[in-house]
Amino acid sequence: MARTISDLIVEALKVAGVRRVYGLPGDSLNGFTDALRRDGTLSWQHVRHEETAAFAAGGDAAVTGELAVCAGSCGPGNLHLINGLFDANRSRVPVLAIAAHIPNAEIGGTYFQETHPQELFRECSIYCELASVREQFPHVLEIAMRSAVERRGVAVLVVPGEVLLQPADDLRSAAVIRPSTPLARPGEAELRAAAGALDRAGRVTILAGAGCAGAHEQVLDIAAALGAPVVHALRGKEFVEYDNPYDVGMTGLLGFSSGYKAMEGCDALLMLGTDFPYRQFYPDAATVLQVDSRGEQIGRRTRVDVALVGTVKDTIDALLPRLTPKVDTTHLDQMRAHYAKARERLDDLAVNDRNRTPMHPQFVAKTIDRLAADDAVFLPDVGTPVIWAARYLHMNGRRRLVGSFNHGTMANAVPQAIGVQASHPGRQVITLSGDGGLAMLLGDLISLRQQRLPVKIVLFTNGALSFVELEMKAAGIVNYGTELENPNFAAVARALGLHSERVERPADLEAAVQAAFDHDGPALVEVMVARQELSMPPTISFEQIKGFTLYATRTILSGRGDELIDLASTNVRRRVFT
Repeated sequence: MARTISDLIVEALKVAGVRRVYGLPGDSLNGFTDALRRDGTLSWQHVRHEETAAFAAGGDAAVTGELAVCAGSCGPGNLHLINGLFDANRSRVPVLAIAAHIPNAEIGGTYFQETHPQELFRECSIYCELASVREQFPHVLEIAMRSAVERRGVAVLVVPGEVLLQPADDLRSAAVIRPSTPLARPGEAELRAAAGALDRAGRVTILAGAGCAGAHEQVLDIAAALGAPVVHALRGKEFVEYDNPYDVGMTGLLGFSSGYKAMEGCDALLMLGTDFPYRQFYPDAATVLQVDSRGEQIGRRTRVDVALVGTVKDTIDALLPRLTPKVDTTHLDQMRAHYAKARERLDDLAVNDRNRTPMHPQFVAKTIDRLAADDAVFLPDVGTPVIWAARYLHMNGRRRLVGSFNHGTMANAVPQAIGVQASHPGRQVITLSGDGGLAMLLGDLISLRQQRLPVKIVLFTNGALSFVELEMKAAGIVNYGTELENPNFAAVARALGLHSERVERPADLEAAVQAAFDHDGPALVEVMVARQELSMPPTISFEQIKGFTLYATRTILSGRGDELIDLASTNVRRRVFT
């Protein structure tokens, strides 16, 4: 058979190191999927929904650091990719999406399934182009792939179905596309300004994010030189928290008091590779220095006095020799002591109350952490599972924490786990799933079974969209429309061919989780957890206090006072956040 455009694409993916393509077949995509079949060396990871394909590609790219690929057929097929691609793009992981299109001659005539994907995907990508004639290949393909790996984001290549089938014998092969590793550090003037600002500050606090990946040693070195406590953003947890004598936990909506106080009480805040979004948690009067490899990101969240464009690793290496080491460690010592107390109180909430049904979700998360492998990959669903993951999972430099931490979409955990497990077949992959999130893309359980991916799902079932309920309470709104009438998810999973158990008593939890972890295949443990479990931020505004008061009043007036009784009985020990 003559070489086609689809064959050219497959060739380019292979030399770029791609080994898997996530997607759902469709007629306009037939040329590409047939090329995959004939080649036989790339794995077609067939999922039941294109949204899952995009999430899986994002999960794959997050743990490998390499280009991952997803594909969808024309119209509704590739439209389903959008949410997962938004997540991948905002998480800055390299993904190429191949979006098949209707026939060239029909574009603009409201043809069956017609959309304009090059316009629709524009906002969730760093590169998006329509390749409507075969002569555009391979250079448009190369541009898309290089954009994805160098700018670390999503590139979308829109191709009409008939172009995928057109001959390519006379076209050259695509170049090898691999990410580069340039050195990137600020100039001398910026480094001098940063050193001067940090030397003048009495109390320095570091806020570290995902940009600290690969710079653990440098973060510890500069914390030691500055006598600075290190607060980590959620996406920085896996890169910063472990083996860190300067760590004082998180701040923000998911954090706790020690991280908040370390930032509130500093004279200078050094932001390392973070785009932490919540403005209310930044200090009001501190000098702020920000390090980011993307200069356009600096100053988006708070006023920045010294902007340092470069990678965290290279910038710290250049900055350290210019600093005068601080002798006074009072600020660090005070924040570490505060963190120890906050950590102890958090751990008190995760006790094994053997008589409690439903059980505390904190206890479930701590059990997962204790039983999980040293190199496990954890994927929490957006909502309360992210809170328990942030507070109770311990990182060690080998474990990974992947989620929808910037885009914040429900139903991310199992789809991303598909990509993580497919790219790391021998590694333990664990989701902390919510009942709302799992139900949204329930077909993923079938994908796990069909692909024989041994993902372990721990399902926190509380019969509600509980994080939404908390937001309603803070706004003074009576909970409405958040209750979930669920099936027995363990029974559903069993019917789909997964190992599954349903746990209602704390005494049965450890054995069920261990059995799932030991099972040679996909497994689900459904755990019945408390619905009324407050997870308050480390500081509460007057408006939120007023909101909770209004919520209580309106709930009583609406005849639903039993909710308040449940809330009070569940949260008699919730003093850790103030």
